[in-house]
Amino acid sequence: MTRKYRSDYAIGEDNIQFWGMDIHNPVFFISASFITLFVIVTIQFPAETNAALATARAWCLATFDSFMMAAVSAILLFCLALTVLPVSQVRLGGADAKPGFSRLSWFSMLFAAGMGIGLMFWGVAEPMTHFIGAGGTPLGVAPATPEAAEMAMAATIYHWGLHAWAIYAVIGLALAFFSFNCKMPLTLRSAFYPLLGERCWGWPGHLIDTFAVLATIFGLATSLGLGASQVNAGLAMLFGVEESLATMFIVIAFVTFIATLSVVRGLEGGVKVLSNFNILLAAALLLFIALAGSDINVIGATLNTAANYLGNIVALSNWTGRADEQWMQDWTVFYWAWWVSWSPFVGMFIARVSRGRTVREFIIAVLLVPTIVTILWMSVFGMNGLYQAQNGIGSLANGMSSMSLATFQMLENLPLSGITTLVGVILVLVFFITSSDSGSLVIDGITAGGKHDAPVPQRVFWATMEGLLAAALLYGGGKQALTALQAGTVVAGIPFTLILLLVCYSLYKGLAANVRESRSAGLVSR
Repeated sequence: MTRKYRSDYAIGEDNIQFWGMDIHNPVFFISASFITLFVIVTIQFPAETNAALATARAWCLATFDSFMMAAVSAILLFCLALTVLPVSQVRLGGADAKPGFSRLSWFSMLFAAGMGIGLMFWGVAEPMTHFIGAGGTPLGVAPATPEAAEMAMAATIYHWGLHAWAIYAVIGLALAFFSFNCKMPLTLRSAFYPLLGERCWGWPGHLIDTFAVLATIFGLATSLGLGASQVNAGLAMLFGVEESLATMFIVIAFVTFIATLSVVRGLEGGVKVLSNFNILLAAALLLFIALAGSDINVIGATLNTAANYLGNIVALSNWTGRADEQWMQDWTVFYWAWWVSWSPFVGMFIARVSRGRTVREFIIAVLLVPTIVTILWMSVFGMNGLYQAQNGIGSLANGMSSMSLATFQMLENLPLSGITTLVGVILVLVFFITSSDSGSLVIDGITAGGKHDAPVPQRVFWATMEGLLAAALLYGGGKQALTALQAGTVVAGIPFTLILLLVCYSLYKGLAANVRESRSAGLVSR
């Protein structure tokens, strides 16, 4: 079949060899220089950096809240439209392409890399926060009431459900299509070929890829910082380890070391093995809590959570005349910026493991499977936490002493709490490692011009930089570490949303051209 787009291009003309690394010169050096400078400045001037980040975060949330709310809803509608349009027949990799991974491995890799560490951190903490209304409640319901409990679960699923995975699906589908079907490099610039033409191989493309690297690494740093704080909290409960920045730095150093070993082994030898292990361990913990948890009908709670989510999805997506405007900015807009900043990482990772899937299969799987698992996970973890809070059981009856402790405070009132807490710490650690090594592979691929097997020293460099950035943000934030972690994500993620909207338009043009060519060649029916 004659391809519409240039198929013989590979970024490499301006690559150079340096200390064993195959460096795509502009993207690597601009990205690496900026991150290195940011880490140095944050360590040298922590108070000033934290103040600047907090100011930037507040301004971005207040200024771009309507834009973010509208943009992410538009992305979800675009994904749903792709499943019913003729382009849904397009197979990633061509008509004869076969999937390279089983569905179980495919689901476990995309889920573990996409949200695993976040579900462990927020599974109890977010519903509890919305329930008690410390920073306001979703849609302005009265806090600490049965209505607040139902709305807390609905809002939590809203933040982790279809909207979030639509963001990932758009980037993943665009990268997979332009790479596998159009034979272009697996970098974000390739998705802009229908809009930029040959210019996407020049400086416009360099800037797009550089922005993708910066958004990705700040999004990852937020998750890694949250993971370090939760591991520290779990170790404090189990072994009396001090909750401090020093302990979190040790955790980050340990995880970065293990992630580096994993990333050296590559996708098959490292990331896939860890993802499969973690998904099985997470399933075991979920099943135990469902069976041994509070007096809750898990099936009924899950169905009720799903119904409340779908029943409130339109109201929660509205951005005008909200009585809970501050809550919307602090939670929903932040989450959308977080998912957007993660989208180059998760999208590219999903793309790499999705050859052989049709557009319809890809969209349905990426939207529905993680959302269903998230509803089940949040229902089991969140409803157990809310049940304890509402019925005067344990520490959660008095609120949360910290978000990092929320999951462990829920587990301490269940049987075998010591064992389950240890399993929880291990889960966070392995999710932590999986996010770090997957992110390193993705960033490494972007800065190497889309190559799948960039040199080992380059993988090690990016794995190390992720750990350093997370540690720097924690250090700069001090007691306001969560705000500092969120600020980097918001500042990087909001402007990147515009790029996502352009990707939607470019992707449809590419898919439509592919369908026209296939029809001309008689490969698909009209």
